[in-house]
Amino acid sequence: MAETRVAIVTGAARGIGAAIARRLAADGSHVAVLDLREEDTATTVQAIVDKGGRAIGIGADVAAGPDVRAAVARTVEELGAPTVLVNNAGILRDNLLFKMADEDWDAVVSVHLRGAFLMAREVQRHQVEARWGRVVNLSSTSALGNRGQANYAAAKAGLQGFTKTLAIELGPFGITANAIAPGFIATDMLRASAARLGITFEEYLDAAARQIPVRRVGQPDDIAAAASYLCSDEASFVSGQVLYVAGGPQG
Repeated sequence: MAETRVAIVTGAARGIGAAIARRLAADGSHVAVLDLREEDTATTVQAIVDKGGRAIGIGADVAAGPDVRAAVARTVEELGAPTVLVNNAGILRDNLLFKMADEDWDAVVSVHLRGAFLMAREVQRHQVEARWGRVVNLSSTSALGNRGQANYAAAKAGLQGFTKTLAIELGPFGITANAIAPGFIATDMLRASAARLGITFEEYLDAAARQIPVRRVGQPDDIAAAASYLCSDEASFVSGQVLYVAGGPQG
């Protein structure tokens, strides 16, 4: 990388977001690690610093405009103008349609879609000025439909349309926009799902692996590797795409 770039990764305190933040730092970027509470970002920030990288932790609600503006402004002040944005922040409020509360729908759509919109709108100013930028939005195989996830599926499908529109609007400024749609990824978020089923986390992962063509579940580093490529100079002719990282064909 000819110059040090500044990346913002949302929802980066743990799981997929943390893996992406660490990978982008290893690739040479300075990284702003965003999550709802700044104290939760400490582990990710320290992991980057321990490897010789530079990172800061920022607490922000990506669905709140003032938080987003303040987070990007602090990134500019402490690290430099951000030209890489990874919209990973997300929440789950799973339920069947007839039991899903208004608040469950609104919260999920707000964090995933409004959050990505607010972050992208704020960061694109710096990308346009630099005439270079990368936006990576985290979608999901649930965008194709998944029982008990009407809110999450709608939000993740919406991110794909949002991504393609960003690619069209921002492409003339040297900015690419792509989405990654992970399949079954082993993160701590899934431990609650295993508990609800009355089985151990290991049993849950083993059962999932048997349904995946490559016969293993995904790891956060699998998604980080895809993000690394999409944020690179080598991916300059890849834009508006949705990359399913799921151990087999989707769709």
